[in-house]
Amino acid sequence: MTRVAAVDCGTNSIRLLVADADPATGELTDLDRRMTIVRLGQGVDRTGRLAPEALERTFAACREYAAVIEEHGAERVRFVATSASRDAENREEFVRGVVDILGVEPEVITGDQEAEFSFTGATKELTGRTDLDRPYLVVDIGGGSTEFVVGDDSVRAARSVDIGCVRMTERHLLVDGAVTDPPTEEQIRAMRADIEAALDLAEETVPLREARTLVGLAGSVTTVSAIAQELPEYDSSVIHHSRITRERVREITEHLLRSTHAERARIPSMHPGRVDVIGAGALVLLSIMERVDAQEVVVSEHDILDGIGWSIAR
Repeated sequence: MTRVAAVDCGTNSIRLLVADADPATGELTDLDRRMTIVRLGQGVDRTGRLAPEALERTFAACREYAAVIEEHGAERVRFVATSASRDAENREEFVRGVVDILGVEPEVITGDQEAEFSFTGATKELTGRTDLDRPYLVVDIGGGSTEFVVGDDSVRAARSVDIGCVRMTERHLLVDGAVTDPPTEEQIRAMRADIEAALDLAEETVPLREARTLVGLAGSVTTVSAIAQELPEYDSSVIHHSRITRERVREITEHLLRSTHAERARIPSMHPGRVDVIGAGALVLLSIMERVDAQEVVVSEHDILDGIGWSIAR
C-alpha cells in the first residue's frame, strides 16, 4: 500500500487527491479529495500570459493543499499542470511558485499525456462491467481544452483540442470584459462553429464514432448530471456513474444558454466558479454527443486525478 498525493492544476480549477493505492487489488482509497476554482487560465487565450491575480489564487490553494498533504503523510507527490500553463509565456513564474510551496516541480504535460491519465482514471474501475460496451470514448471537458481518448483496456488513440469551457466563454461570450448574459444567438452559433471545427480536428486522429460507450469527465459534465438529477446540492456519490440521455443534455444546455447569471447561480448544485462558464461546457458536451451519435453519457467523478495517483503508485 502506498500513500500518494496527486494535484491536477487546470485552466479553471486546481484539485487534490490524497489516497492509499494498492496495486495488488487495483483499489485507490480516497483519504481527501477537494477542488478549488482558481481560474488560472483567466485571459490566457487573449494575452498569452498568466495574470498576477490568477497566480495568487492558485498559490493560495497550493498552500492549503500543502497542509493537507503534510497532515496525511503522503509518501509521494505528483503535480500535473495542464492547458493554461502549457500556453502561457510566463509559466516559469508559475513553476517557481509551486516549487516554493509544495517542494515539487509541476509537470507541464502534453495533451496526449493528459488524455492517458484521464482514460486510466475513468475506466480502471469499469473493467468487468457487462452493461457497458467497448471501446470507450472518454472525453475530459476542461477549462482550456478537451481531451478525447478511445480505448478498450488501454489507449488506442488520443487528441487534445482547445475547446474548454473557459476558453470558449472568453473567446465568444466576453464583451468589454463581461460575459454576455444571456448570450446572443449569433454568439452561440459562433461558439458552436468553433466546437465543430475542433471536433473535425479530433476526428483526424481519434476514431470517435467507433466508440460504443461515452464516458464524460470533469466539472462541466458532472454539473450537467447534478442538474439533470435535480439534486438539492452537489453530491459526488450520486453523480458518479450516473447516466444522462442526450435529450436531457440538450434540454439543460438550451436552458443554461437562455439563462441569466442570477438564474444559473440559483441552481442548488452549481458551484459559484462555474456559473459563467457552464453554458459553454454543456454545449461542448452536447456537440460531442451529437457528433458520435451517443444516446447517453456515463458520468465519472474519477478522472485525471485518479490516473495521476495510479502513475505514482506504479
